[in-house]
Amino acid sequence: MVAPKSAGSSRQSARFMYLYALAVSGGAVAYMPFLTILLPLRATDISGNGALGMLAIAAFLGAVAASVANIAFGWASDKTGARRPWICAGLAISTALLLITAYAKSPAAMIAIIIVWQIGLNMMLAPLTAWAGDTIPDTQKGFLGGLLALAPSMGALSGAFVTMNDAVPSQHREIIVAILVMAMVSPVLIFGRPISMPGLNAAPTDQTIDGEQNAETRRAAVKMWIARLLIQIAEASLFAFLILWFRSVDPDFGENNAANIFALVLGTAVFLTLAVGRWSDSANSPILPLICGAAAAAAGLIIMSVSSSLPVAIAGYVVFGLASSLFLALHSSQTLRVLPRPHTRGRDLGIFNLTNTVPSLIMPWLTLALVPNYGFGSLFLLLAVLALIACLLLATMPRQHARD
Repeated sequence: MVAPKSAGSSRQSARFMYLYALAVSGGAVAYMPFLTILLPLRATDISGNGALGMLAIAAFLGAVAASVANIAFGWASDKTGARRPWICAGLAISTALLLITAYAKSPAAMIAIIIVWQIGLNMMLAPLTAWAGDTIPDTQKGFLGGLLALAPSMGALSGAFVTMNDAVPSQHREIIVAILVMAMVSPVLIFGRPISMPGLNAAPTDQTIDGEQNAETRRAAVKMWIARLLIQIAEASLFAFLILWFRSVDPDFGENNAANIFALVLGTAVFLTLAVGRWSDSANSPILPLICGAAAAAAGLIIMSVSSSLPVAIAGYVVFGLASSLFLALHSSQTLRVLPRPHTRGRDLGIFNLTNTVPSLIMPWLTLALVPNYGFGSLFLLLAVLALIACLLLATMPRQHARD
């Protein structure tokens, strides 16, 4: 899992962390422009007025496949004691299937390709996520979270780029995405040589972790899991239907406008998250930024729920986008604190990954139940309540996890 280089260091090299962040960003580029922009456009071409229904089915079945695959390949990389081979195989399979999506001519064919693509994608993402737990110590988790904020912004930037008709013809969009993914993930596989961290990969003993500490760790893990699930339900709803919502406010709102706003918000979130992540490392307060992020996300959703003009709608989305991006990036790194068993790290992170995929099982039916009858405003109010619940859960975290 880790290339032995210097067994005694307590800090990971900046070089590896930057290469790792680039690879995680490549993982985001692999799915964000496709699921947020390219797939909705393909669905419209294939299904016309039935695009919303097709997207809901694709999101549901794709999420089931992704959930199972992430746990399975995380477990497999635990058992083999190697992350790189699984990442390489997943990269090759998911890239090939992404290119095939351009040739789907029916809803059934597109949905089938998406299911298999999700399996290949998670063959890459599951061991890639676990690799951070093998190599990056707690003292750098905040900085890691800041670097992970690059991922959604790079995904959004790639979406903005591939929807520029003058730069990328529509028939070449999937090819450009595939090239970007290969270029971003490959460097860490070829050149990444992390400093060995024996302490991160040593199995705990009864002397080091007693029953009471185990119970507190389990409670912390459950609260972290539920809090992320609630924020992800909100994020996934906008992730899938952002363009449709903006067009419900302003029918002239274009696909490139959505991609540009998405990119601007997430690009700004990178700098915010890096600053807050470094602060959380130095102040030994890993959970406080998550509490504030959840509260701010709720505020943004409330603004969105009452918006009747495009400027107000954009302002609400900016608040929500910044807050949720900060929350999700820092949560991803701080989650590693509450997973005490290195030999099952990949599997356990796969279970945590359910917070990324389960929302896609819930969100389509939530949206279909509320939006046609009550509008997007009712959906956003419900999501704001979920974000506030996440805030309260994190505010009651056990002290040992709320502060180092």
